[in-house]
Amino acid sequence: MTTTKFSRQRESIKEYLSQTKEHPTADTVYMHIREKYPNISLGTVYRNLNLLADLGEIMKLSPGNGSDRFDGNPNPHYHFVCTECSCVLDLDIAPGALDHINRIAEAGFSGEIHGHSTFFYGKCSNCKLNS
Repeated sequence: MTTTKFSRQRESIKEYLSQTKEHPTADTVYMHIREKYPNISLGTVYRNLNLLADLGEIMKLSPGNGSDRFDGNPNPHYHFVCTECSCVLDLDIAPGALDHINRIAEAGFSGEIHGHSTFFYGKCSNCKLNS
């Protein structure tokens, strides 16, 4: 197992992500972390976000609508992406409820499926209300 040196900045990033239900971009994380660490660089934030994701301590999301997003909850769960405002929201789907997707995919595939990543797209409640 790889060990990493303790970093107050990295812990601050992890703490911020664990306390927000938003799924911020690296730029948004940077703006929040700069309040506590004014000399931190955007590159340092990017490196720490990627390291935390590689370590499995946060989740890096690539919903296909621009910038990657980051989630403080590293446990497997599903996300909704608004096609109007680009917000990313957690969906309340019971763990394992969609595991049958793995069996469906495996039925026509000679390899072995170990999991899946799924995004749901549409209009969030705010955009639906305002349209």
